[in-house]
Amino acid sequence: MRVGGRVEWLLEPRDPDEVREAVLAARERGVEPRVLGGGANLIVRDGVLPGVVVGTDRLQRLFRPGAEAAERPAGELLDPAVAADVAPPERGRDPRLVAWCGATLPRLVRTAQQLGLSGLEGLVGVPGCVGGGVAMNAGGRWGVLWDVIESVRVLEPDGTVADLPREACSPGYRDGGMAGRLVLGAVFRLAPDNPAAVRARMREYLLEKQAAQPVTEWSAGCVFRNPDPERSGGRSAGKLVEDCGGKARRRGDAIVSPKHGNFIVNAGRASADDVFGLIEDLRALVADRTGVLLEVEVKTWR
Repeated sequence: MRVGGRVEWLLEPRDPDEVREAVLAARERGVEPRVLGGGANLIVRDGVLPGVVVGTDRLQRLFRPGAEAAERPAGELLDPAVAADVAPPERGRDPRLVAWCGATLPRLVRTAQQLGLSGLEGLVGVPGCVGGGVAMNAGGRWGVLWDVIESVRVLEPDGTVADLPREACSPGYRDGGMAGRLVLGAVFRLAPDNPAAVRARMREYLLEKQAAQPVTEWSAGCVFRNPDPERSGGRSAGKLVEDCGGKARRRGDAIVSPKHGNFIVNAGRASADDVFGLIEDLRALVADRTGVLLEVEVKTWR
């Protein structure tokens, strides 16, 4: 969203093993680190953020299992020693993609299309990285990330590393079911398809999103979770904001998007305080007029 200040300490591990080392090193010093992926669903406070941030920008490895790795268990595919194979898959070959947590979702979607692998088209236009996408079950009405996840490698709260199959997790709406675990990587099982057909579906979905959402503007994605339909009369969070006149609201350069009531965009010089203030304005507005207290979906670091 391009707001916020600085952090005291930034650690940039190069592989999943170094992520574990960084997290444990911070904890040994009495600091619980925050983990930063692409920051696509995050608003950071102004000024100096105390503590340690572990960034995943150097963990962008994305590959397809080679022939020699086709029979490996899904968890082993996340090991650095497994050779990458980026050639288009032959018919009958392993239709999986493997990604470390820092790989971006746009790159993951684009690579699947180029290889003629279907299943990720619904994520077109979704920013961010694999780690956050898995943790929050990124996506929307065109599909979510956990639709195609076979397994994930995680750092458990106790500092151990585990490989979890899909059936061991409980993903839901905007929740990957990680229960405090840190995502280190994931294996995606896709379906072979014609690259042109995959590209056509991506274009169709992206055009629909561009018509309804401010996908090219500075935002942190949807601000609020959609409430229980029984409490909201079937209205989404964005529709509630719109019906209550929230689209006219702003604080400084933080503005409710004219395209979608559930997006706050930075028109140029917004501060984090502007954004936080506008979020509370909208919650109060909707609660006062409908009785529905919107739950904030976007992550905040204060």
